[in-house]
Parts: sequence; C-alpha cells; structure tokens
Amino acid sequence: MLAGKRILLQNSRFLHNFGEPPIRRPNKAPPAASKDGPRINDDIRNAQIQLIDQTGDNKGVVETVVAIRMAQEVGMDLVEISPNTSPPVCKIMDYGKYKYSAQKKAAEARKRQKTVEIKEIKLRPMIDDHDYDVKMRAMQRFFEEGDKVKITLRYRGREMAHQEIGTKLLDKIKTDVAELAKVEQDARFEGRQVVMVLAPR
Repeated sequence: MLAGKRILLQNSRFLHNFGEPPIRRPNKAPPAASKDGPRINDDIRNAQIQLIDQTGDNKGVVETVVAIRMAQEVGMDLVEISPNTSPPVCKIMDYGKYKYSAQKKAAEARKRQKTVEIKEIKLRPMIDDHDYDVKMRAMQRFFEEGDKVKITLRYRGREMAHQEIGTKLLDKIKTDVAELAKVEQDARFEGRQVVMVLAPR
C-alpha cells in the first residue's frame, strides 16, 4: 500500500513537471564588435558603389570587386566615405595616410579645446648658463602644450642697483622664444621683482 502511494506521488510530480513550459535559455552569439572608422576593401558590403578614384575623378557606379581591384593595382585602398547614400560613395586612397591625418586633426581639435594654464618660471638676474638652458627647455615644453608662461625675475639686495642685467636677460628670453611665443604682458615691476607673461603662438 505504501509502495503504491510512492508510485502515485512520483507520477504526479512527473506530470506536474511535464505540464510546465520548458525553460528557454538564450542561444544567440554575441554581436560582432563594431569596427572603428570607415569600412575599407572587403569590409564594404554593397555589391556596387559610386567610385571616386585617387585623382578625385568621379567614375560613376562601379562593381565593388572591380573598384577594389583598381585600388590594389595602384597600391591603395578602397575607402567608404559616404555610407548613407545609395549606392555608397567610396574613394581610392592611402588609408594609412588618411587615418593618420584624421588622428592629427582630432589631436589639434583637442589641443584647441584645452584649458590654457599659466606656468611660472622663476629666475634670478645672475642665472648661470646651465640653469638658463633648463628653464628654456621647460618653457618650450609649456608652449608646445599650449600653456602661457609667467616669468618672475627676482632681485635681492644690491641686485636692485643693477636692473639693466635683468632687463638684458628678459630681452634674451624674448629673442630665444620668438618662434614659439609672443609677449602678452610686457615686463613690469611688482615690488622687488619683474613679471612678464608670454603666450604660445
């Protein structure tokens, strides 16, 4: 009797599980990672494209495989430059140079958007040649990064009696950085020091 109840209980569990909808598990492969930049050569999907050759001439609608062969014959790539037209516009070009040029333009745009900082360089009128060269290299780096430079020339003790030495030093600095920077604020006294501000060209 007890064995019969166990069989009925097991059968009822089987029927209950059998009646439930099966658990579905996702079986989709992850989407392919999108490729940065325009499609080139065999990545171009359309069978036909509007072709512009390496000299800029519009060759009209051309089979994609033919256009790729034309690009290979001149040692270049077929680059999709306008994918949303029908058919898409492609151009024969050196993709390596094109990509480098695009990266350079992006870097220049970021440089223009950079917040300009004012870096301070402190000098003494009797600075030696080695220290002067170190300060000049620092200034050059600041100008190349797009920052301004505030030059502070400090006089101590009897040096105030020889201000012409400091004036000659500031004139030398202006000459040495003339290709990289221009004077934004000319030299002026602030107590026992002279301040001059240079800005990158």
